[in-house]
Amino acid sequence: MDLLRSLPLGLYLEQPQTWLHKIDPRVKFAWLMSFLTSYVLANSFWRVLLVVVLILATLIARIPRRVWQQQMGWLLMLSFFVLAIAAVSPDGMGVNYQPRLPTNEQILTQPSNSNNIVQEQASNNKYSYVLFHKGPVKVTRRSLDLAIRLSTIIFTVIYSTNLYLLTTAPEEITSGIESLMQPLRRFKLPVTEIALTLTLSLRFIPLVLEEVQNLFRSVMTRAINWKKLGLKGAFKVWMTVAERLLENLLLRADQMANAMMVRGFTSPNEHRVQWHDLRLKGRDWLAIATLILFWGIRLAIGTQV
Repeated sequence: MDLLRSLPLGLYLEQPQTWLHKIDPRVKFAWLMSFLTSYVLANSFWRVLLVVVLILATLIARIPRRVWQQQMGWLLMLSFFVLAIAAVSPDGMGVNYQPRLPTNEQILTQPSNSNNIVQEQASNNKYSYVLFHKGPVKVTRRSLDLAIRLSTIIFTVIYSTNLYLLTTAPEEITSGIESLMQPLRRFKLPVTEIALTLTLSLRFIPLVLEEVQNLFRSVMTRAINWKKLGLKGAFKVWMTVAERLLENLLLRADQMANAMMVRGFTSPNEHRVQWHDLRLKGRDWLAIATLILFWGIRLAIGTQV
């Protein structure tokens, strides 16, 4: 199993260069924050719409199918299971809902014509809190709404972040965030150090996946008889693997720190690196205008009543 190809979490796609790659990282970061924050007080329609927009953006950008197919499939499957489980789970409202009209028709004192009109309106505008109830399976309006919220937020948070990392180089992310954090220099915050730490953490993600992959392969090639080991023996084996993984990651971090010190990265004031040339172009302004339209639609139809 090749984790770096089958599950490219946090990896940057160098080739091919899509139109998402060419957008300014600051604009893409604003779009990412919009996807992550527009959930506040949003209705179910807007939450489902965000999932559809992310899928359409991936298809329109013509990102290779091998990159997003398996990850999107796993996320959609996970979201579907969360939707199904949360929909049939109790909604937490222990209230017995009864019809508002009296069950005995003789209690109504209105004339016969008015009575018929009221009954026709009640039958046409019939409200039911319980959407589906058969045996132990019961789906209510509140449980369905909670299921949509949970399933869509899982997909949106994970996939929008991964799509941003997939189409934005770590150096561009660092440069964009450092540019957005420039006003914080007035408060004497170490903006450059924070940006450098962010770049190193993004570069470290493939190393973690590579170490996990190598250790997993080393365990599989030893043909361990898990049934003979039992639960306690299997736990000891995986604890040894986890310990070895931590040692390898610390060794990689130490090697990276030594390489930076040899190259003179002792202080950002002594060794300043120009990460990326940030300039807003025509497509960036178009993306900003689309973002304004995005929030206008969100405020118009996406607010929860």
